[in-house]
Amino acid sequence: MKSNESTTDRVIRMFLGVSVSMYFVYHNSVWALVGLIPFVTGVIGFCPLYAVLGISTLKKETQEG
Repeated sequence: MKSNESTTDRVIRMFLGVSVSMYFVYHNSVWALVGLIPFVTGVIGFCPLYAVLGISTLKKETQEG
């Protein structure tokens, strides 16, 4: 898998994933598992939905010729 998330995108995903999980854990809900999705995609740096839609938040490398 080739990474398709920038560092900023990854940090935001991990923060939101933990936040969502903690909110639902506090309310004793199984929906806390939903927070794992953005957290895991942030940790691995690959989003399957981005891949399907052809989106990448990585900066394009400049090629000098």
